[in-house]
Amino acid sequence: MPNSSRFAKWRRSEAFRGLALASPPFLYALTMLAAPLAAVVLFSFWTQDYLTLDRTPTWNNYKTAWTEAIYQALMLRSLKVSALVTAATVILSFPIAYYVSFRVSPRRKTLWIFLITIPFWTSYLMRIFLWKVILGYNGVVNGSLMGLGLIEEPLTFILYNQNAVILTLSHAWAPFAILPIFVALERIDRSLLEASEDLGDGPVRRFFRVTLPLAMPGVLAAAVIVFIPTIGDYVTPRLVGGPNGLLIANMIELQFKKANNAPLGAALAISAMLIVTIISIIFLWLNRRYIRSRA
Repeated sequence: MPNSSRFAKWRRSEAFRGLALASPPFLYALTMLAAPLAAVVLFSFWTQDYLTLDRTPTWNNYKTAWTEAIYQALMLRSLKVSALVTAATVILSFPIAYYVSFRVSPRRKTLWIFLITIPFWTSYLMRIFLWKVILGYNGVVNGSLMGLGLIEEPLTFILYNQNAVILTLSHAWAPFAILPIFVALERIDRSLLEASEDLGDGPVRRFFRVTLPLAMPGVLAAAVIVFIPTIGDYVTPRLVGGPNGLLIANMIELQFKKANNAPLGAALAISAMLIVTIISIIFLWLNRRYIRSRA
């Protein structure tokens, strides 16, 4: 068979149509994601002295990133803050998702999901500045407490520290946790709950024996969705964190912009990415193992 005939036949095949559909997003991902990531990895093995860039491969940047006390402290603080944000977000989001799934009528569930996404209509920076207004020295919280006579002077521990970062990030990422938990709750067969009730389980026992185990994949998915981006957030810690609320992402920004040490910043970014990747793989492994144990 001539090559032209084979090519024409291949163009009419399912394989060609699948390749034609997958090629644009693959090329886009390769250009916009893989290429910049490869550049950052390459940068991390170079050295920079102010404006002079030495392209001789070296591990010194990674040695500095993993051995210097300040970078270790910032990495541990970032993991701690991200873990607390993830826990707080999932715990606060679960009741909302549960209420929408089990208590709201099917005709109004779409409206509730629509209302949950309303915060995304406003700028992320606007929401952070609003939290500064709420938590500020003369803000809403302090003004209300002083007006009620509960405190004599404004509280100083609610802004410009890790508490403010955790609170602000938990509010910002709550919708991302509500939606996967809601989807998992919607997939629960209601007949299982009825069977549990017929067997004598009360509401609390039924929740912990049936509802929560079946919703756990959504909970783990929400945890991954919240944990990954929060560890790389540098805007929120800069605006509401203060000196004690800065995270590893702020140090990466500092190395790239003010310290003129992009290779060290790249090494810190790659190190943080590797840690997050390992933790995410553990989450996914736990999710898969849990699903298999329940099958």
